[in-house]
Amino acid sequence: MPETYLLFAQHGWADTNQSMMTLAERLAADEAQIVAPCLNYAMTWLRMAPLVDEVDALATATLVRQPSLPVRIVGHSMGGLIWLEVLNRHPEWWPRVDFLVLVGSPVGGSDLGRILDPLKVGVGVATDLGRDRRPIAARIAAVIPTLVIAGDVDGGSDGTITVESTRVPNGQFVCLGGINHAALRCHPRVVEQIQQFWRGDRLSSPLLPHPLVDPLRQIPGMTDAHQRDFARATPWHTFADGTSIRLWRSPMGIHHVFLASDKGVCLYSGYVGWLHTNDLRHGLETLRAETELSQGG
Repeated sequence: MPETYLLFAQHGWADTNQSMMTLAERLAADEAQIVAPCLNYAMTWLRMAPLVDEVDALATATLVRQPSLPVRIVGHSMGGLIWLEVLNRHPEWWPRVDFLVLVGSPVGGSDLGRILDPLKVGVGVATDLGRDRRPIAARIAAVIPTLVIAGDVDGGSDGTITVESTRVPNGQFVCLGGINHAALRCHPRVVEQIQQFWRGDRLSSPLLPHPLVDPLRQIPGMTDAHQRDFARATPWHTFADGTSIRLWRSPMGIHHVFLASDKGVCLYSGYVGWLHTNDLRHGLETLRAETELSQGG
């Protein structure tokens, strides 16, 4: 008889729990106790902290009532971010969590959120969605088996969230073509991927980004971007191993940065806004100098 477990399924921004309940029921059959709270729709447009508190309180009460059951977590979009914050608060729970699945979650920060609130002054939930939680996610994924599922409908995003922003170091990664952000919530292909992951199938190698990706992300104002303009970028510098940095300036004056492999494959795409143009120049020059020094160039 299959082992009983707790399945937390969390919806995200501007949504209810209906689709996530459907996903959980398709995943769990009869062996899981499903916890799929419906957060106040209007509150999902404000700040994320109260939503994290609400999920934290519900999870705490549930784990106290069921002290011996293992846990599985699935979060869509902001729902995945909420659970990253909850798990970050409770490392003592990590041994109980068998699997964490992030579906279309902008772990690196939503570019839409940063566009709506570029100065981080607190424009509703935009500030929270634009925050980079990749360091938190990477720590968690180093302990809890983690699967990231992204959708791609236009060569770099699910129509709402860029593929780049969903990637989590140490986690497995699957990108499903032709599935948009909303459809990811309970699409049959998503169900299939999660069930394979739960069975122990290896869907990908753990994500280990190129060593130049993290320094690029650390440049102030850097936001994970769509790859659509990679072909327009021109080489700025090529390193000893053949890896190159390419730059492109949009008609709006936004500076885009791409990291390309020695075979011309895009390894990373990002951009900075007008406020951080000088930070970009300084960051790239520093990165070039430090990398050439370490490579003996």
